[in-house]
Amino acid sequence: MTSCFNEMFEGEAVRDPYKGLQGWSADMPADVRLEKQAEAEALFRRIGITFAVYGEGGDPDRLIPFDMFPRVFMASEWAKLERGIKQRARALNAFLVDVYGRGEIVRAGRIPARLVYQNAAYEKSVCGFTPSKGVYSHIVGVDIVRTGPGDFYVLEDNCRTPSGVSYMLESREMMMRMFPELFQKNRIAPVDNYPEKLRRTLASVAPRKCDRDPTVVILTPGHYNSAYYEHSFLADMMGVELVEGADLFVDGEFCYTRTTQGPKRVDVIYRRLDDDFLDPLCFRPESMLGVPGLMDVYRAGGVSICSAPGAGVADDKAIYTYVPEMVRFYLGEEPILKNVPTWKCGEAQDLKYVRENLAELVVKEVHGSGGYGMLVGPKSTKAEVEAFRLLIEANPSNYIAQPTLALSTTPTFVEEGIAPRHVDLRPYCLVGERIELVPGGLTRVALREGSLVVNSSQGGGVKDTWVLAE
Repeated sequence: MTSCFNEMFEGEAVRDPYKGLQGWSADMPADVRLEKQAEAEALFRRIGITFAVYGEGGDPDRLIPFDMFPRVFMASEWAKLERGIKQRARALNAFLVDVYGRGEIVRAGRIPARLVYQNAAYEKSVCGFTPSKGVYSHIVGVDIVRTGPGDFYVLEDNCRTPSGVSYMLESREMMMRMFPELFQKNRIAPVDNYPEKLRRTLASVAPRKCDRDPTVVILTPGHYNSAYYEHSFLADMMGVELVEGADLFVDGEFCYTRTTQGPKRVDVIYRRLDDDFLDPLCFRPESMLGVPGLMDVYRAGGVSICSAPGAGVADDKAIYTYVPEMVRFYLGEEPILKNVPTWKCGEAQDLKYVRENLAELVVKEVHGSGGYGMLVGPKSTKAEVEAFRLLIEANPSNYIAQPTLALSTTPTFVEEGIAPRHVDLRPYCLVGERIELVPGGLTRVALREGSLVVNSSQGGGVKDTWVLAE
């Protein structure tokens, strides 16, 4: 088994970021740890921090496991990540403006036309339209893994409605409440201004017909959605209305929300539902979640939709393989953050390699998410590998494959004490008039020993993520 980079220890020595935690963790008695863990779970349940898993029977609302041992980055480590994430967000947005416009990157032969224009996430209804400030993806969630002291790789980009930021904020709140002494002894950069930054970002992309302070709302599919807690949490933190499709209506050139004082014009909609459900007159006619006529108002400059319809083509896993090329093409720069080496099963040579090495690879559906629709070859049985082989051969272009990376580990509280567990990181990059992100993100941890799957729907948990101020 390949050895993994331990983010706390280098041999027997504690690495600089974790020196402020060594005594804290070593001196905590087991009964205190268990008491604190129970306190955290009780608080999470009381506040309602759950996520929904459907189709497995029982109560679909699950408590997300919270690990009290924070993940820590030095300011210098974060500075590199921040530069790379901002660079990537700029390139992805330039790509989206381009492919719904002149398509220069396709004309130049730098990305195959079929991957863009035959992509299920490509929305022909917005061709020729440029959103306010030229921004398609306003919240970019970049999933990052680490394999060494300076080795970071991007696993995927989430350009539509990346979830999980409420866990980032609540994990910090929980740690400050339970262990205030840690925040007195360590200079930890704050993340609690994220809602303010998000609101400012959304307001900055108000449509051209907005001639006053913009009214921002969050559009949710409703309380049955798996991320509904987050929708309501962000609305509360931002001081904006949480609305469903039935609360909105179109009249002439504008969109309005129904209030007890009468109709109120809406300028910016932070949507947390998929394109297909936004407008039954443009997309799925049977949708009861959207707003009839919304796309006409959007294209006429009467309302901004964040992230913009059509942004999903940029987070397709086959498109992902070309993001480094986007950075070079649009920005004239070399990528700061590397992609994971990726084989595209829709290409004959790549498919041949994947077939021959399937048991050693991680294979994903190009539109998959949440840890579903994927194979982790080294952790799968022969029968599972063979079953997946048939799926790939039936529809090769629906899959990509990547090597099984030796993901870094961080200390994690487990039943027997403290043990290393694999982690990833999702920072949230806000794109409006300017590009910014708070120093931190959502660290997801694979709580099962040896597991590389960190998704909450697959048994993963979350940690607080610290960036030490200089």
